[in-house]
Amino acid sequence: MRHFDTLENCDPSQRQANLFSRLPDVLRHAMQAPAYAEHLKGINPAAIVSRAALAQLPVLRKSDLPALHKASPPFGGFVSGATGSFGRLFTSPGPIFEPESKQADPWRGARALYAAGFRAGDVVLNTFSYHLTPGGFIFDGAARALGCAVIPAGPGNTEQQLELIEAYRPSAYSGTPDFLKILLDAAKAAKRDISSIKRAMVSGAAFPPSLQAEIASRGVEAYQAFATADLGFIAYESTARDGLIVNEDLILEIVTPGTGEPVAEGDVGEIVVTSLDPHHPWIRLALGDLTAALPGPSACGRSNMRIRGWMGRADQATKVKGMFVRPEQVAEIGKRHPELGRLRLVVSRDGENDAMVLKAEAAAQDKPGLQEAVTATLRAVSKLGGAVELVAPASLPNDGKIIADERGN
Repeated sequence: MRHFDTLENCDPSQRQANLFSRLPDVLRHAMQAPAYAEHLKGINPAAIVSRAALAQLPVLRKSDLPALHKASPPFGGFVSGATGSFGRLFTSPGPIFEPESKQADPWRGARALYAAGFRAGDVVLNTFSYHLTPGGFIFDGAARALGCAVIPAGPGNTEQQLELIEAYRPSAYSGTPDFLKILLDAAKAAKRDISSIKRAMVSGAAFPPSLQAEIASRGVEAYQAFATADLGFIAYESTARDGLIVNEDLILEIVTPGTGEPVAEGDVGEIVVTSLDPHHPWIRLALGDLTAALPGPSACGRSNMRIRGWMGRADQATKVKGMFVRPEQVAEIGKRHPELGRLRLVVSRDGENDAMVLKAEAAAQDKPGLQEAVTATLRAVSKLGGAVELVAPASLPNDGKIIADERGN
């Protein structure tokens, strides 16, 4: 079978209709939790039936979760179910506390592994950590839901891992790409046979083309997944290798960093995810990671939205003359001057002092008073003085960078 199920190649309009018909009930459930009730105060769930309506809801920033969890442990008031109603309870650096639901494949990963060639009956060496964090269980649950046997190896202990591989002869690997290369190199140096591993699903670290080529040259077809400890599998690569396909039962938006406003089609922005998990929904969780959407369906036939993968961090707040300047402040300047296009605040040094220049795309660069007006808005919004440089439309890079701190260059 080419696809995991018929959801993967359904008509995109059918998928959208299904997701947004379910969303109001998910919102109602979420708002039973006290923090969501306050966060979404005044929202009518029945009215949130489109992307445009969803974009009006406030984002919840992942970077705020540690403080929220500390103030109201364990989940910051964003979970309505009792702590004991979950199957496992984790902690990630921050700390951020994550619950795992009891159903099979709670992190929605089986279809991602299937797209990478994992099949029922495969033996999978899982080297993600099983200690307190959910990584090991995210991939373990996905593989077992697919019908695979899992070796819960965790990271490290290379010599013992080589023994396990020679004994169990796993055909697949899940873990970071870096550790896969460590295993391949260690096996070669020790003349150990780990040639049974033919495919891999990697995540948790950069997987540049050079490393992809190196691992492929060693006989392993490795595919990428974008996953987090909060949401599990968000997007995954298929054999078409034409971007990462957004997982089912998720609504993924790409917004201007520091805001909740969707970017123009194809622009780089911050990933915001809404999950339709009735037990533990996330409503517009802003992850702080950058990506861009790709046009059209994948060549493999999967019809969901595609993204370019991880493209850096959106958390670009920087301190200038002792005061923080944030992406949302730059976005506010754009709101006040809709005739501007992309904006980029460049922070540098002028002698021994911090200096900032707002580069702003403008079709009418010679419009009388525009530069002075934007300069005044920059001061009013940031409470700092800075220069404004009007530049040609489409001349600033499409990389999602709102604030460029060049003081270290």
